[in-house]
Amino acid sequence: MIILPAIDLKEGRCVRLEQGLMDKDTVYNDNPGEQARIWQNQGGELLHIVDLDGAFAGVPKNKEAIKAIVDAIDIPSELGGGIRDMQTIEAYLELGIDRVILGTIAKEKPSLVEEACKKFPGQIVVGIDAKDGLVAIRGWADVTEKKATEMAKEMEGFGVEAIIYTDIARDGMMQGPNIEATKALAESINIQVIASGGLSTLDDIRRLIAIESSGVTGVITGKAIYSGAIDLREAVALTKGQ
Repeated sequence: MIILPAIDLKEGRCVRLEQGLMDKDTVYNDNPGEQARIWQNQGGELLHIVDLDGAFAGVPKNKEAIKAIVDAIDIPSELGGGIRDMQTIEAYLELGIDRVILGTIAKEKPSLVEEACKKFPGQIVVGIDAKDGLVAIRGWADVTEKKATEMAKEMEGFGVEAIIYTDIARDGMMQGPNIEATKALAESINIQVIASGGLSTLDDIRRLIAIESSGVTGVITGKAIYSGAIDLREAVALTKGQ
């Protein structure tokens, strides 16, 4: 299992939100490139980037900050938020992002996921955000009738590299990830699942390591490492059995 430190971008700065609410943000760093280097130096193996403004607007909004991050690090990166067409996917991959995350568009236009997977094998990840097991889209503003497990199976069929599963109720709340729901989702498919939302202690990581055999291969952490609740170096060491 790997730890994915997160950088959430809002107006070019590194922030964290509570439950996806744009007016409940905390700014942690005005320099995204610098923050990316910090997480790399502390052992992060894959950087998780979210263009929050893009997620809400439906179009890329933080390109300069994203380029600054890519230029600052040697580790791979993945990016989500407002990526809703092939041109944007291509532009970000050309910029140096290693894999793109499709969220809202994966639910609204699954054919794009299928097309992207064929054109860029191994570089397409789908983010499934759920509330009470149902898929939420458009920056979590709309909860649909589609089950997260049903959508995950559909995406697996298209050839996506991994699923990032977020339990909205836990995100940014430091209450621990939803282990049961994450395990159930991972067991329903045969591709990697990355857990997201609520990580707050090293014990949470131990609980996720315990379900690694179900197919949970990584966990994203944001608020916990920014606030100091989790030391990223310690978290990475834990996944290495140290």
